[in-house]
Amino acid sequence: MDNEKDRTLLQSAAQDDRPWYAVRLFGTRQGAVGDYLKEQGVDFFVPMHYVDQEVKGANKVRRVLKPVVTNLIFIKKQKEQKEMRAMLMASPYKMSVYKKERFGADYYEISAREMHEFQVMCNPEIELRKYVSEQEAKLKQGARVIVKYGPLKGLSGRLVRQSKKYFLLKEVPGMGVMLKVSRWCCVADDH
Repeated sequence: MDNEKDRTLLQSAAQDDRPWYAVRLFGTRQGAVGDYLKEQGVDFFVPMHYVDQEVKGANKVRRVLKPVVTNLIFIKKQKEQKEMRAMLMASPYKMSVYKKERFGADYYEISAREMHEFQVMCNPEIELRKYVSEQEAKLKQGARVIVKYGPLKGLSGRLVRQSKKYFLLKEVPGMGVMLKVSRWCCVADDH
C-alpha cells in the first residue's frame, strides 16, 4: 500500500466535501454506464479487484482487473439532487440510487471522507482484503475504531473478528470492505 498516495487521497477528501451516491444497476453494463457518466461530466467509482483468468489455448493464467460487484457504481454528487435525478432518469440504462428510507425520496449520501476511505480500502493492490455484502456487513459486530498507527493510519470503521483475525470494516450502501489490521493499532472512536 502506497502510504503517501493514500494519505494524499484522504487529505483531498477534506478539500472536496461533495457527497457520493451508491447506484444499483439493473444489468451488467458498468462500462457503458461509466461512459454515459463521463459524457455527463460526473465522477464515478467502481470497486475493482484482480481475478486469475486462464488464457485460452495456453497453459497460462493471467491476472485481470474486474469489478467486485457488477451491478453497483458510486457517483459523486456534482449537482443538486433534482438535477442528478433528471440526469439518471434520462440515461438509456435502468438504474436506482439507494435512498435514506425505503419509500422516501431523499438519496442516501455517503460523506466525502467516508467515500475516500472506502476508495483507499478498495485499492486492488492490497492483498489482505475481503469484500462482503451489505447484509453480511450489518451482521458483523464490532466497536467503532480509528487506526492510529501503521500503513492504515487515519482510517476509521468497525473492528471485527473473523477466522481468528481482526479486520477494519467499512460499510457503504450495497457492500462492505474489510482490511486485515492489528487490533493494537486501533483506538476507540468517540464519535
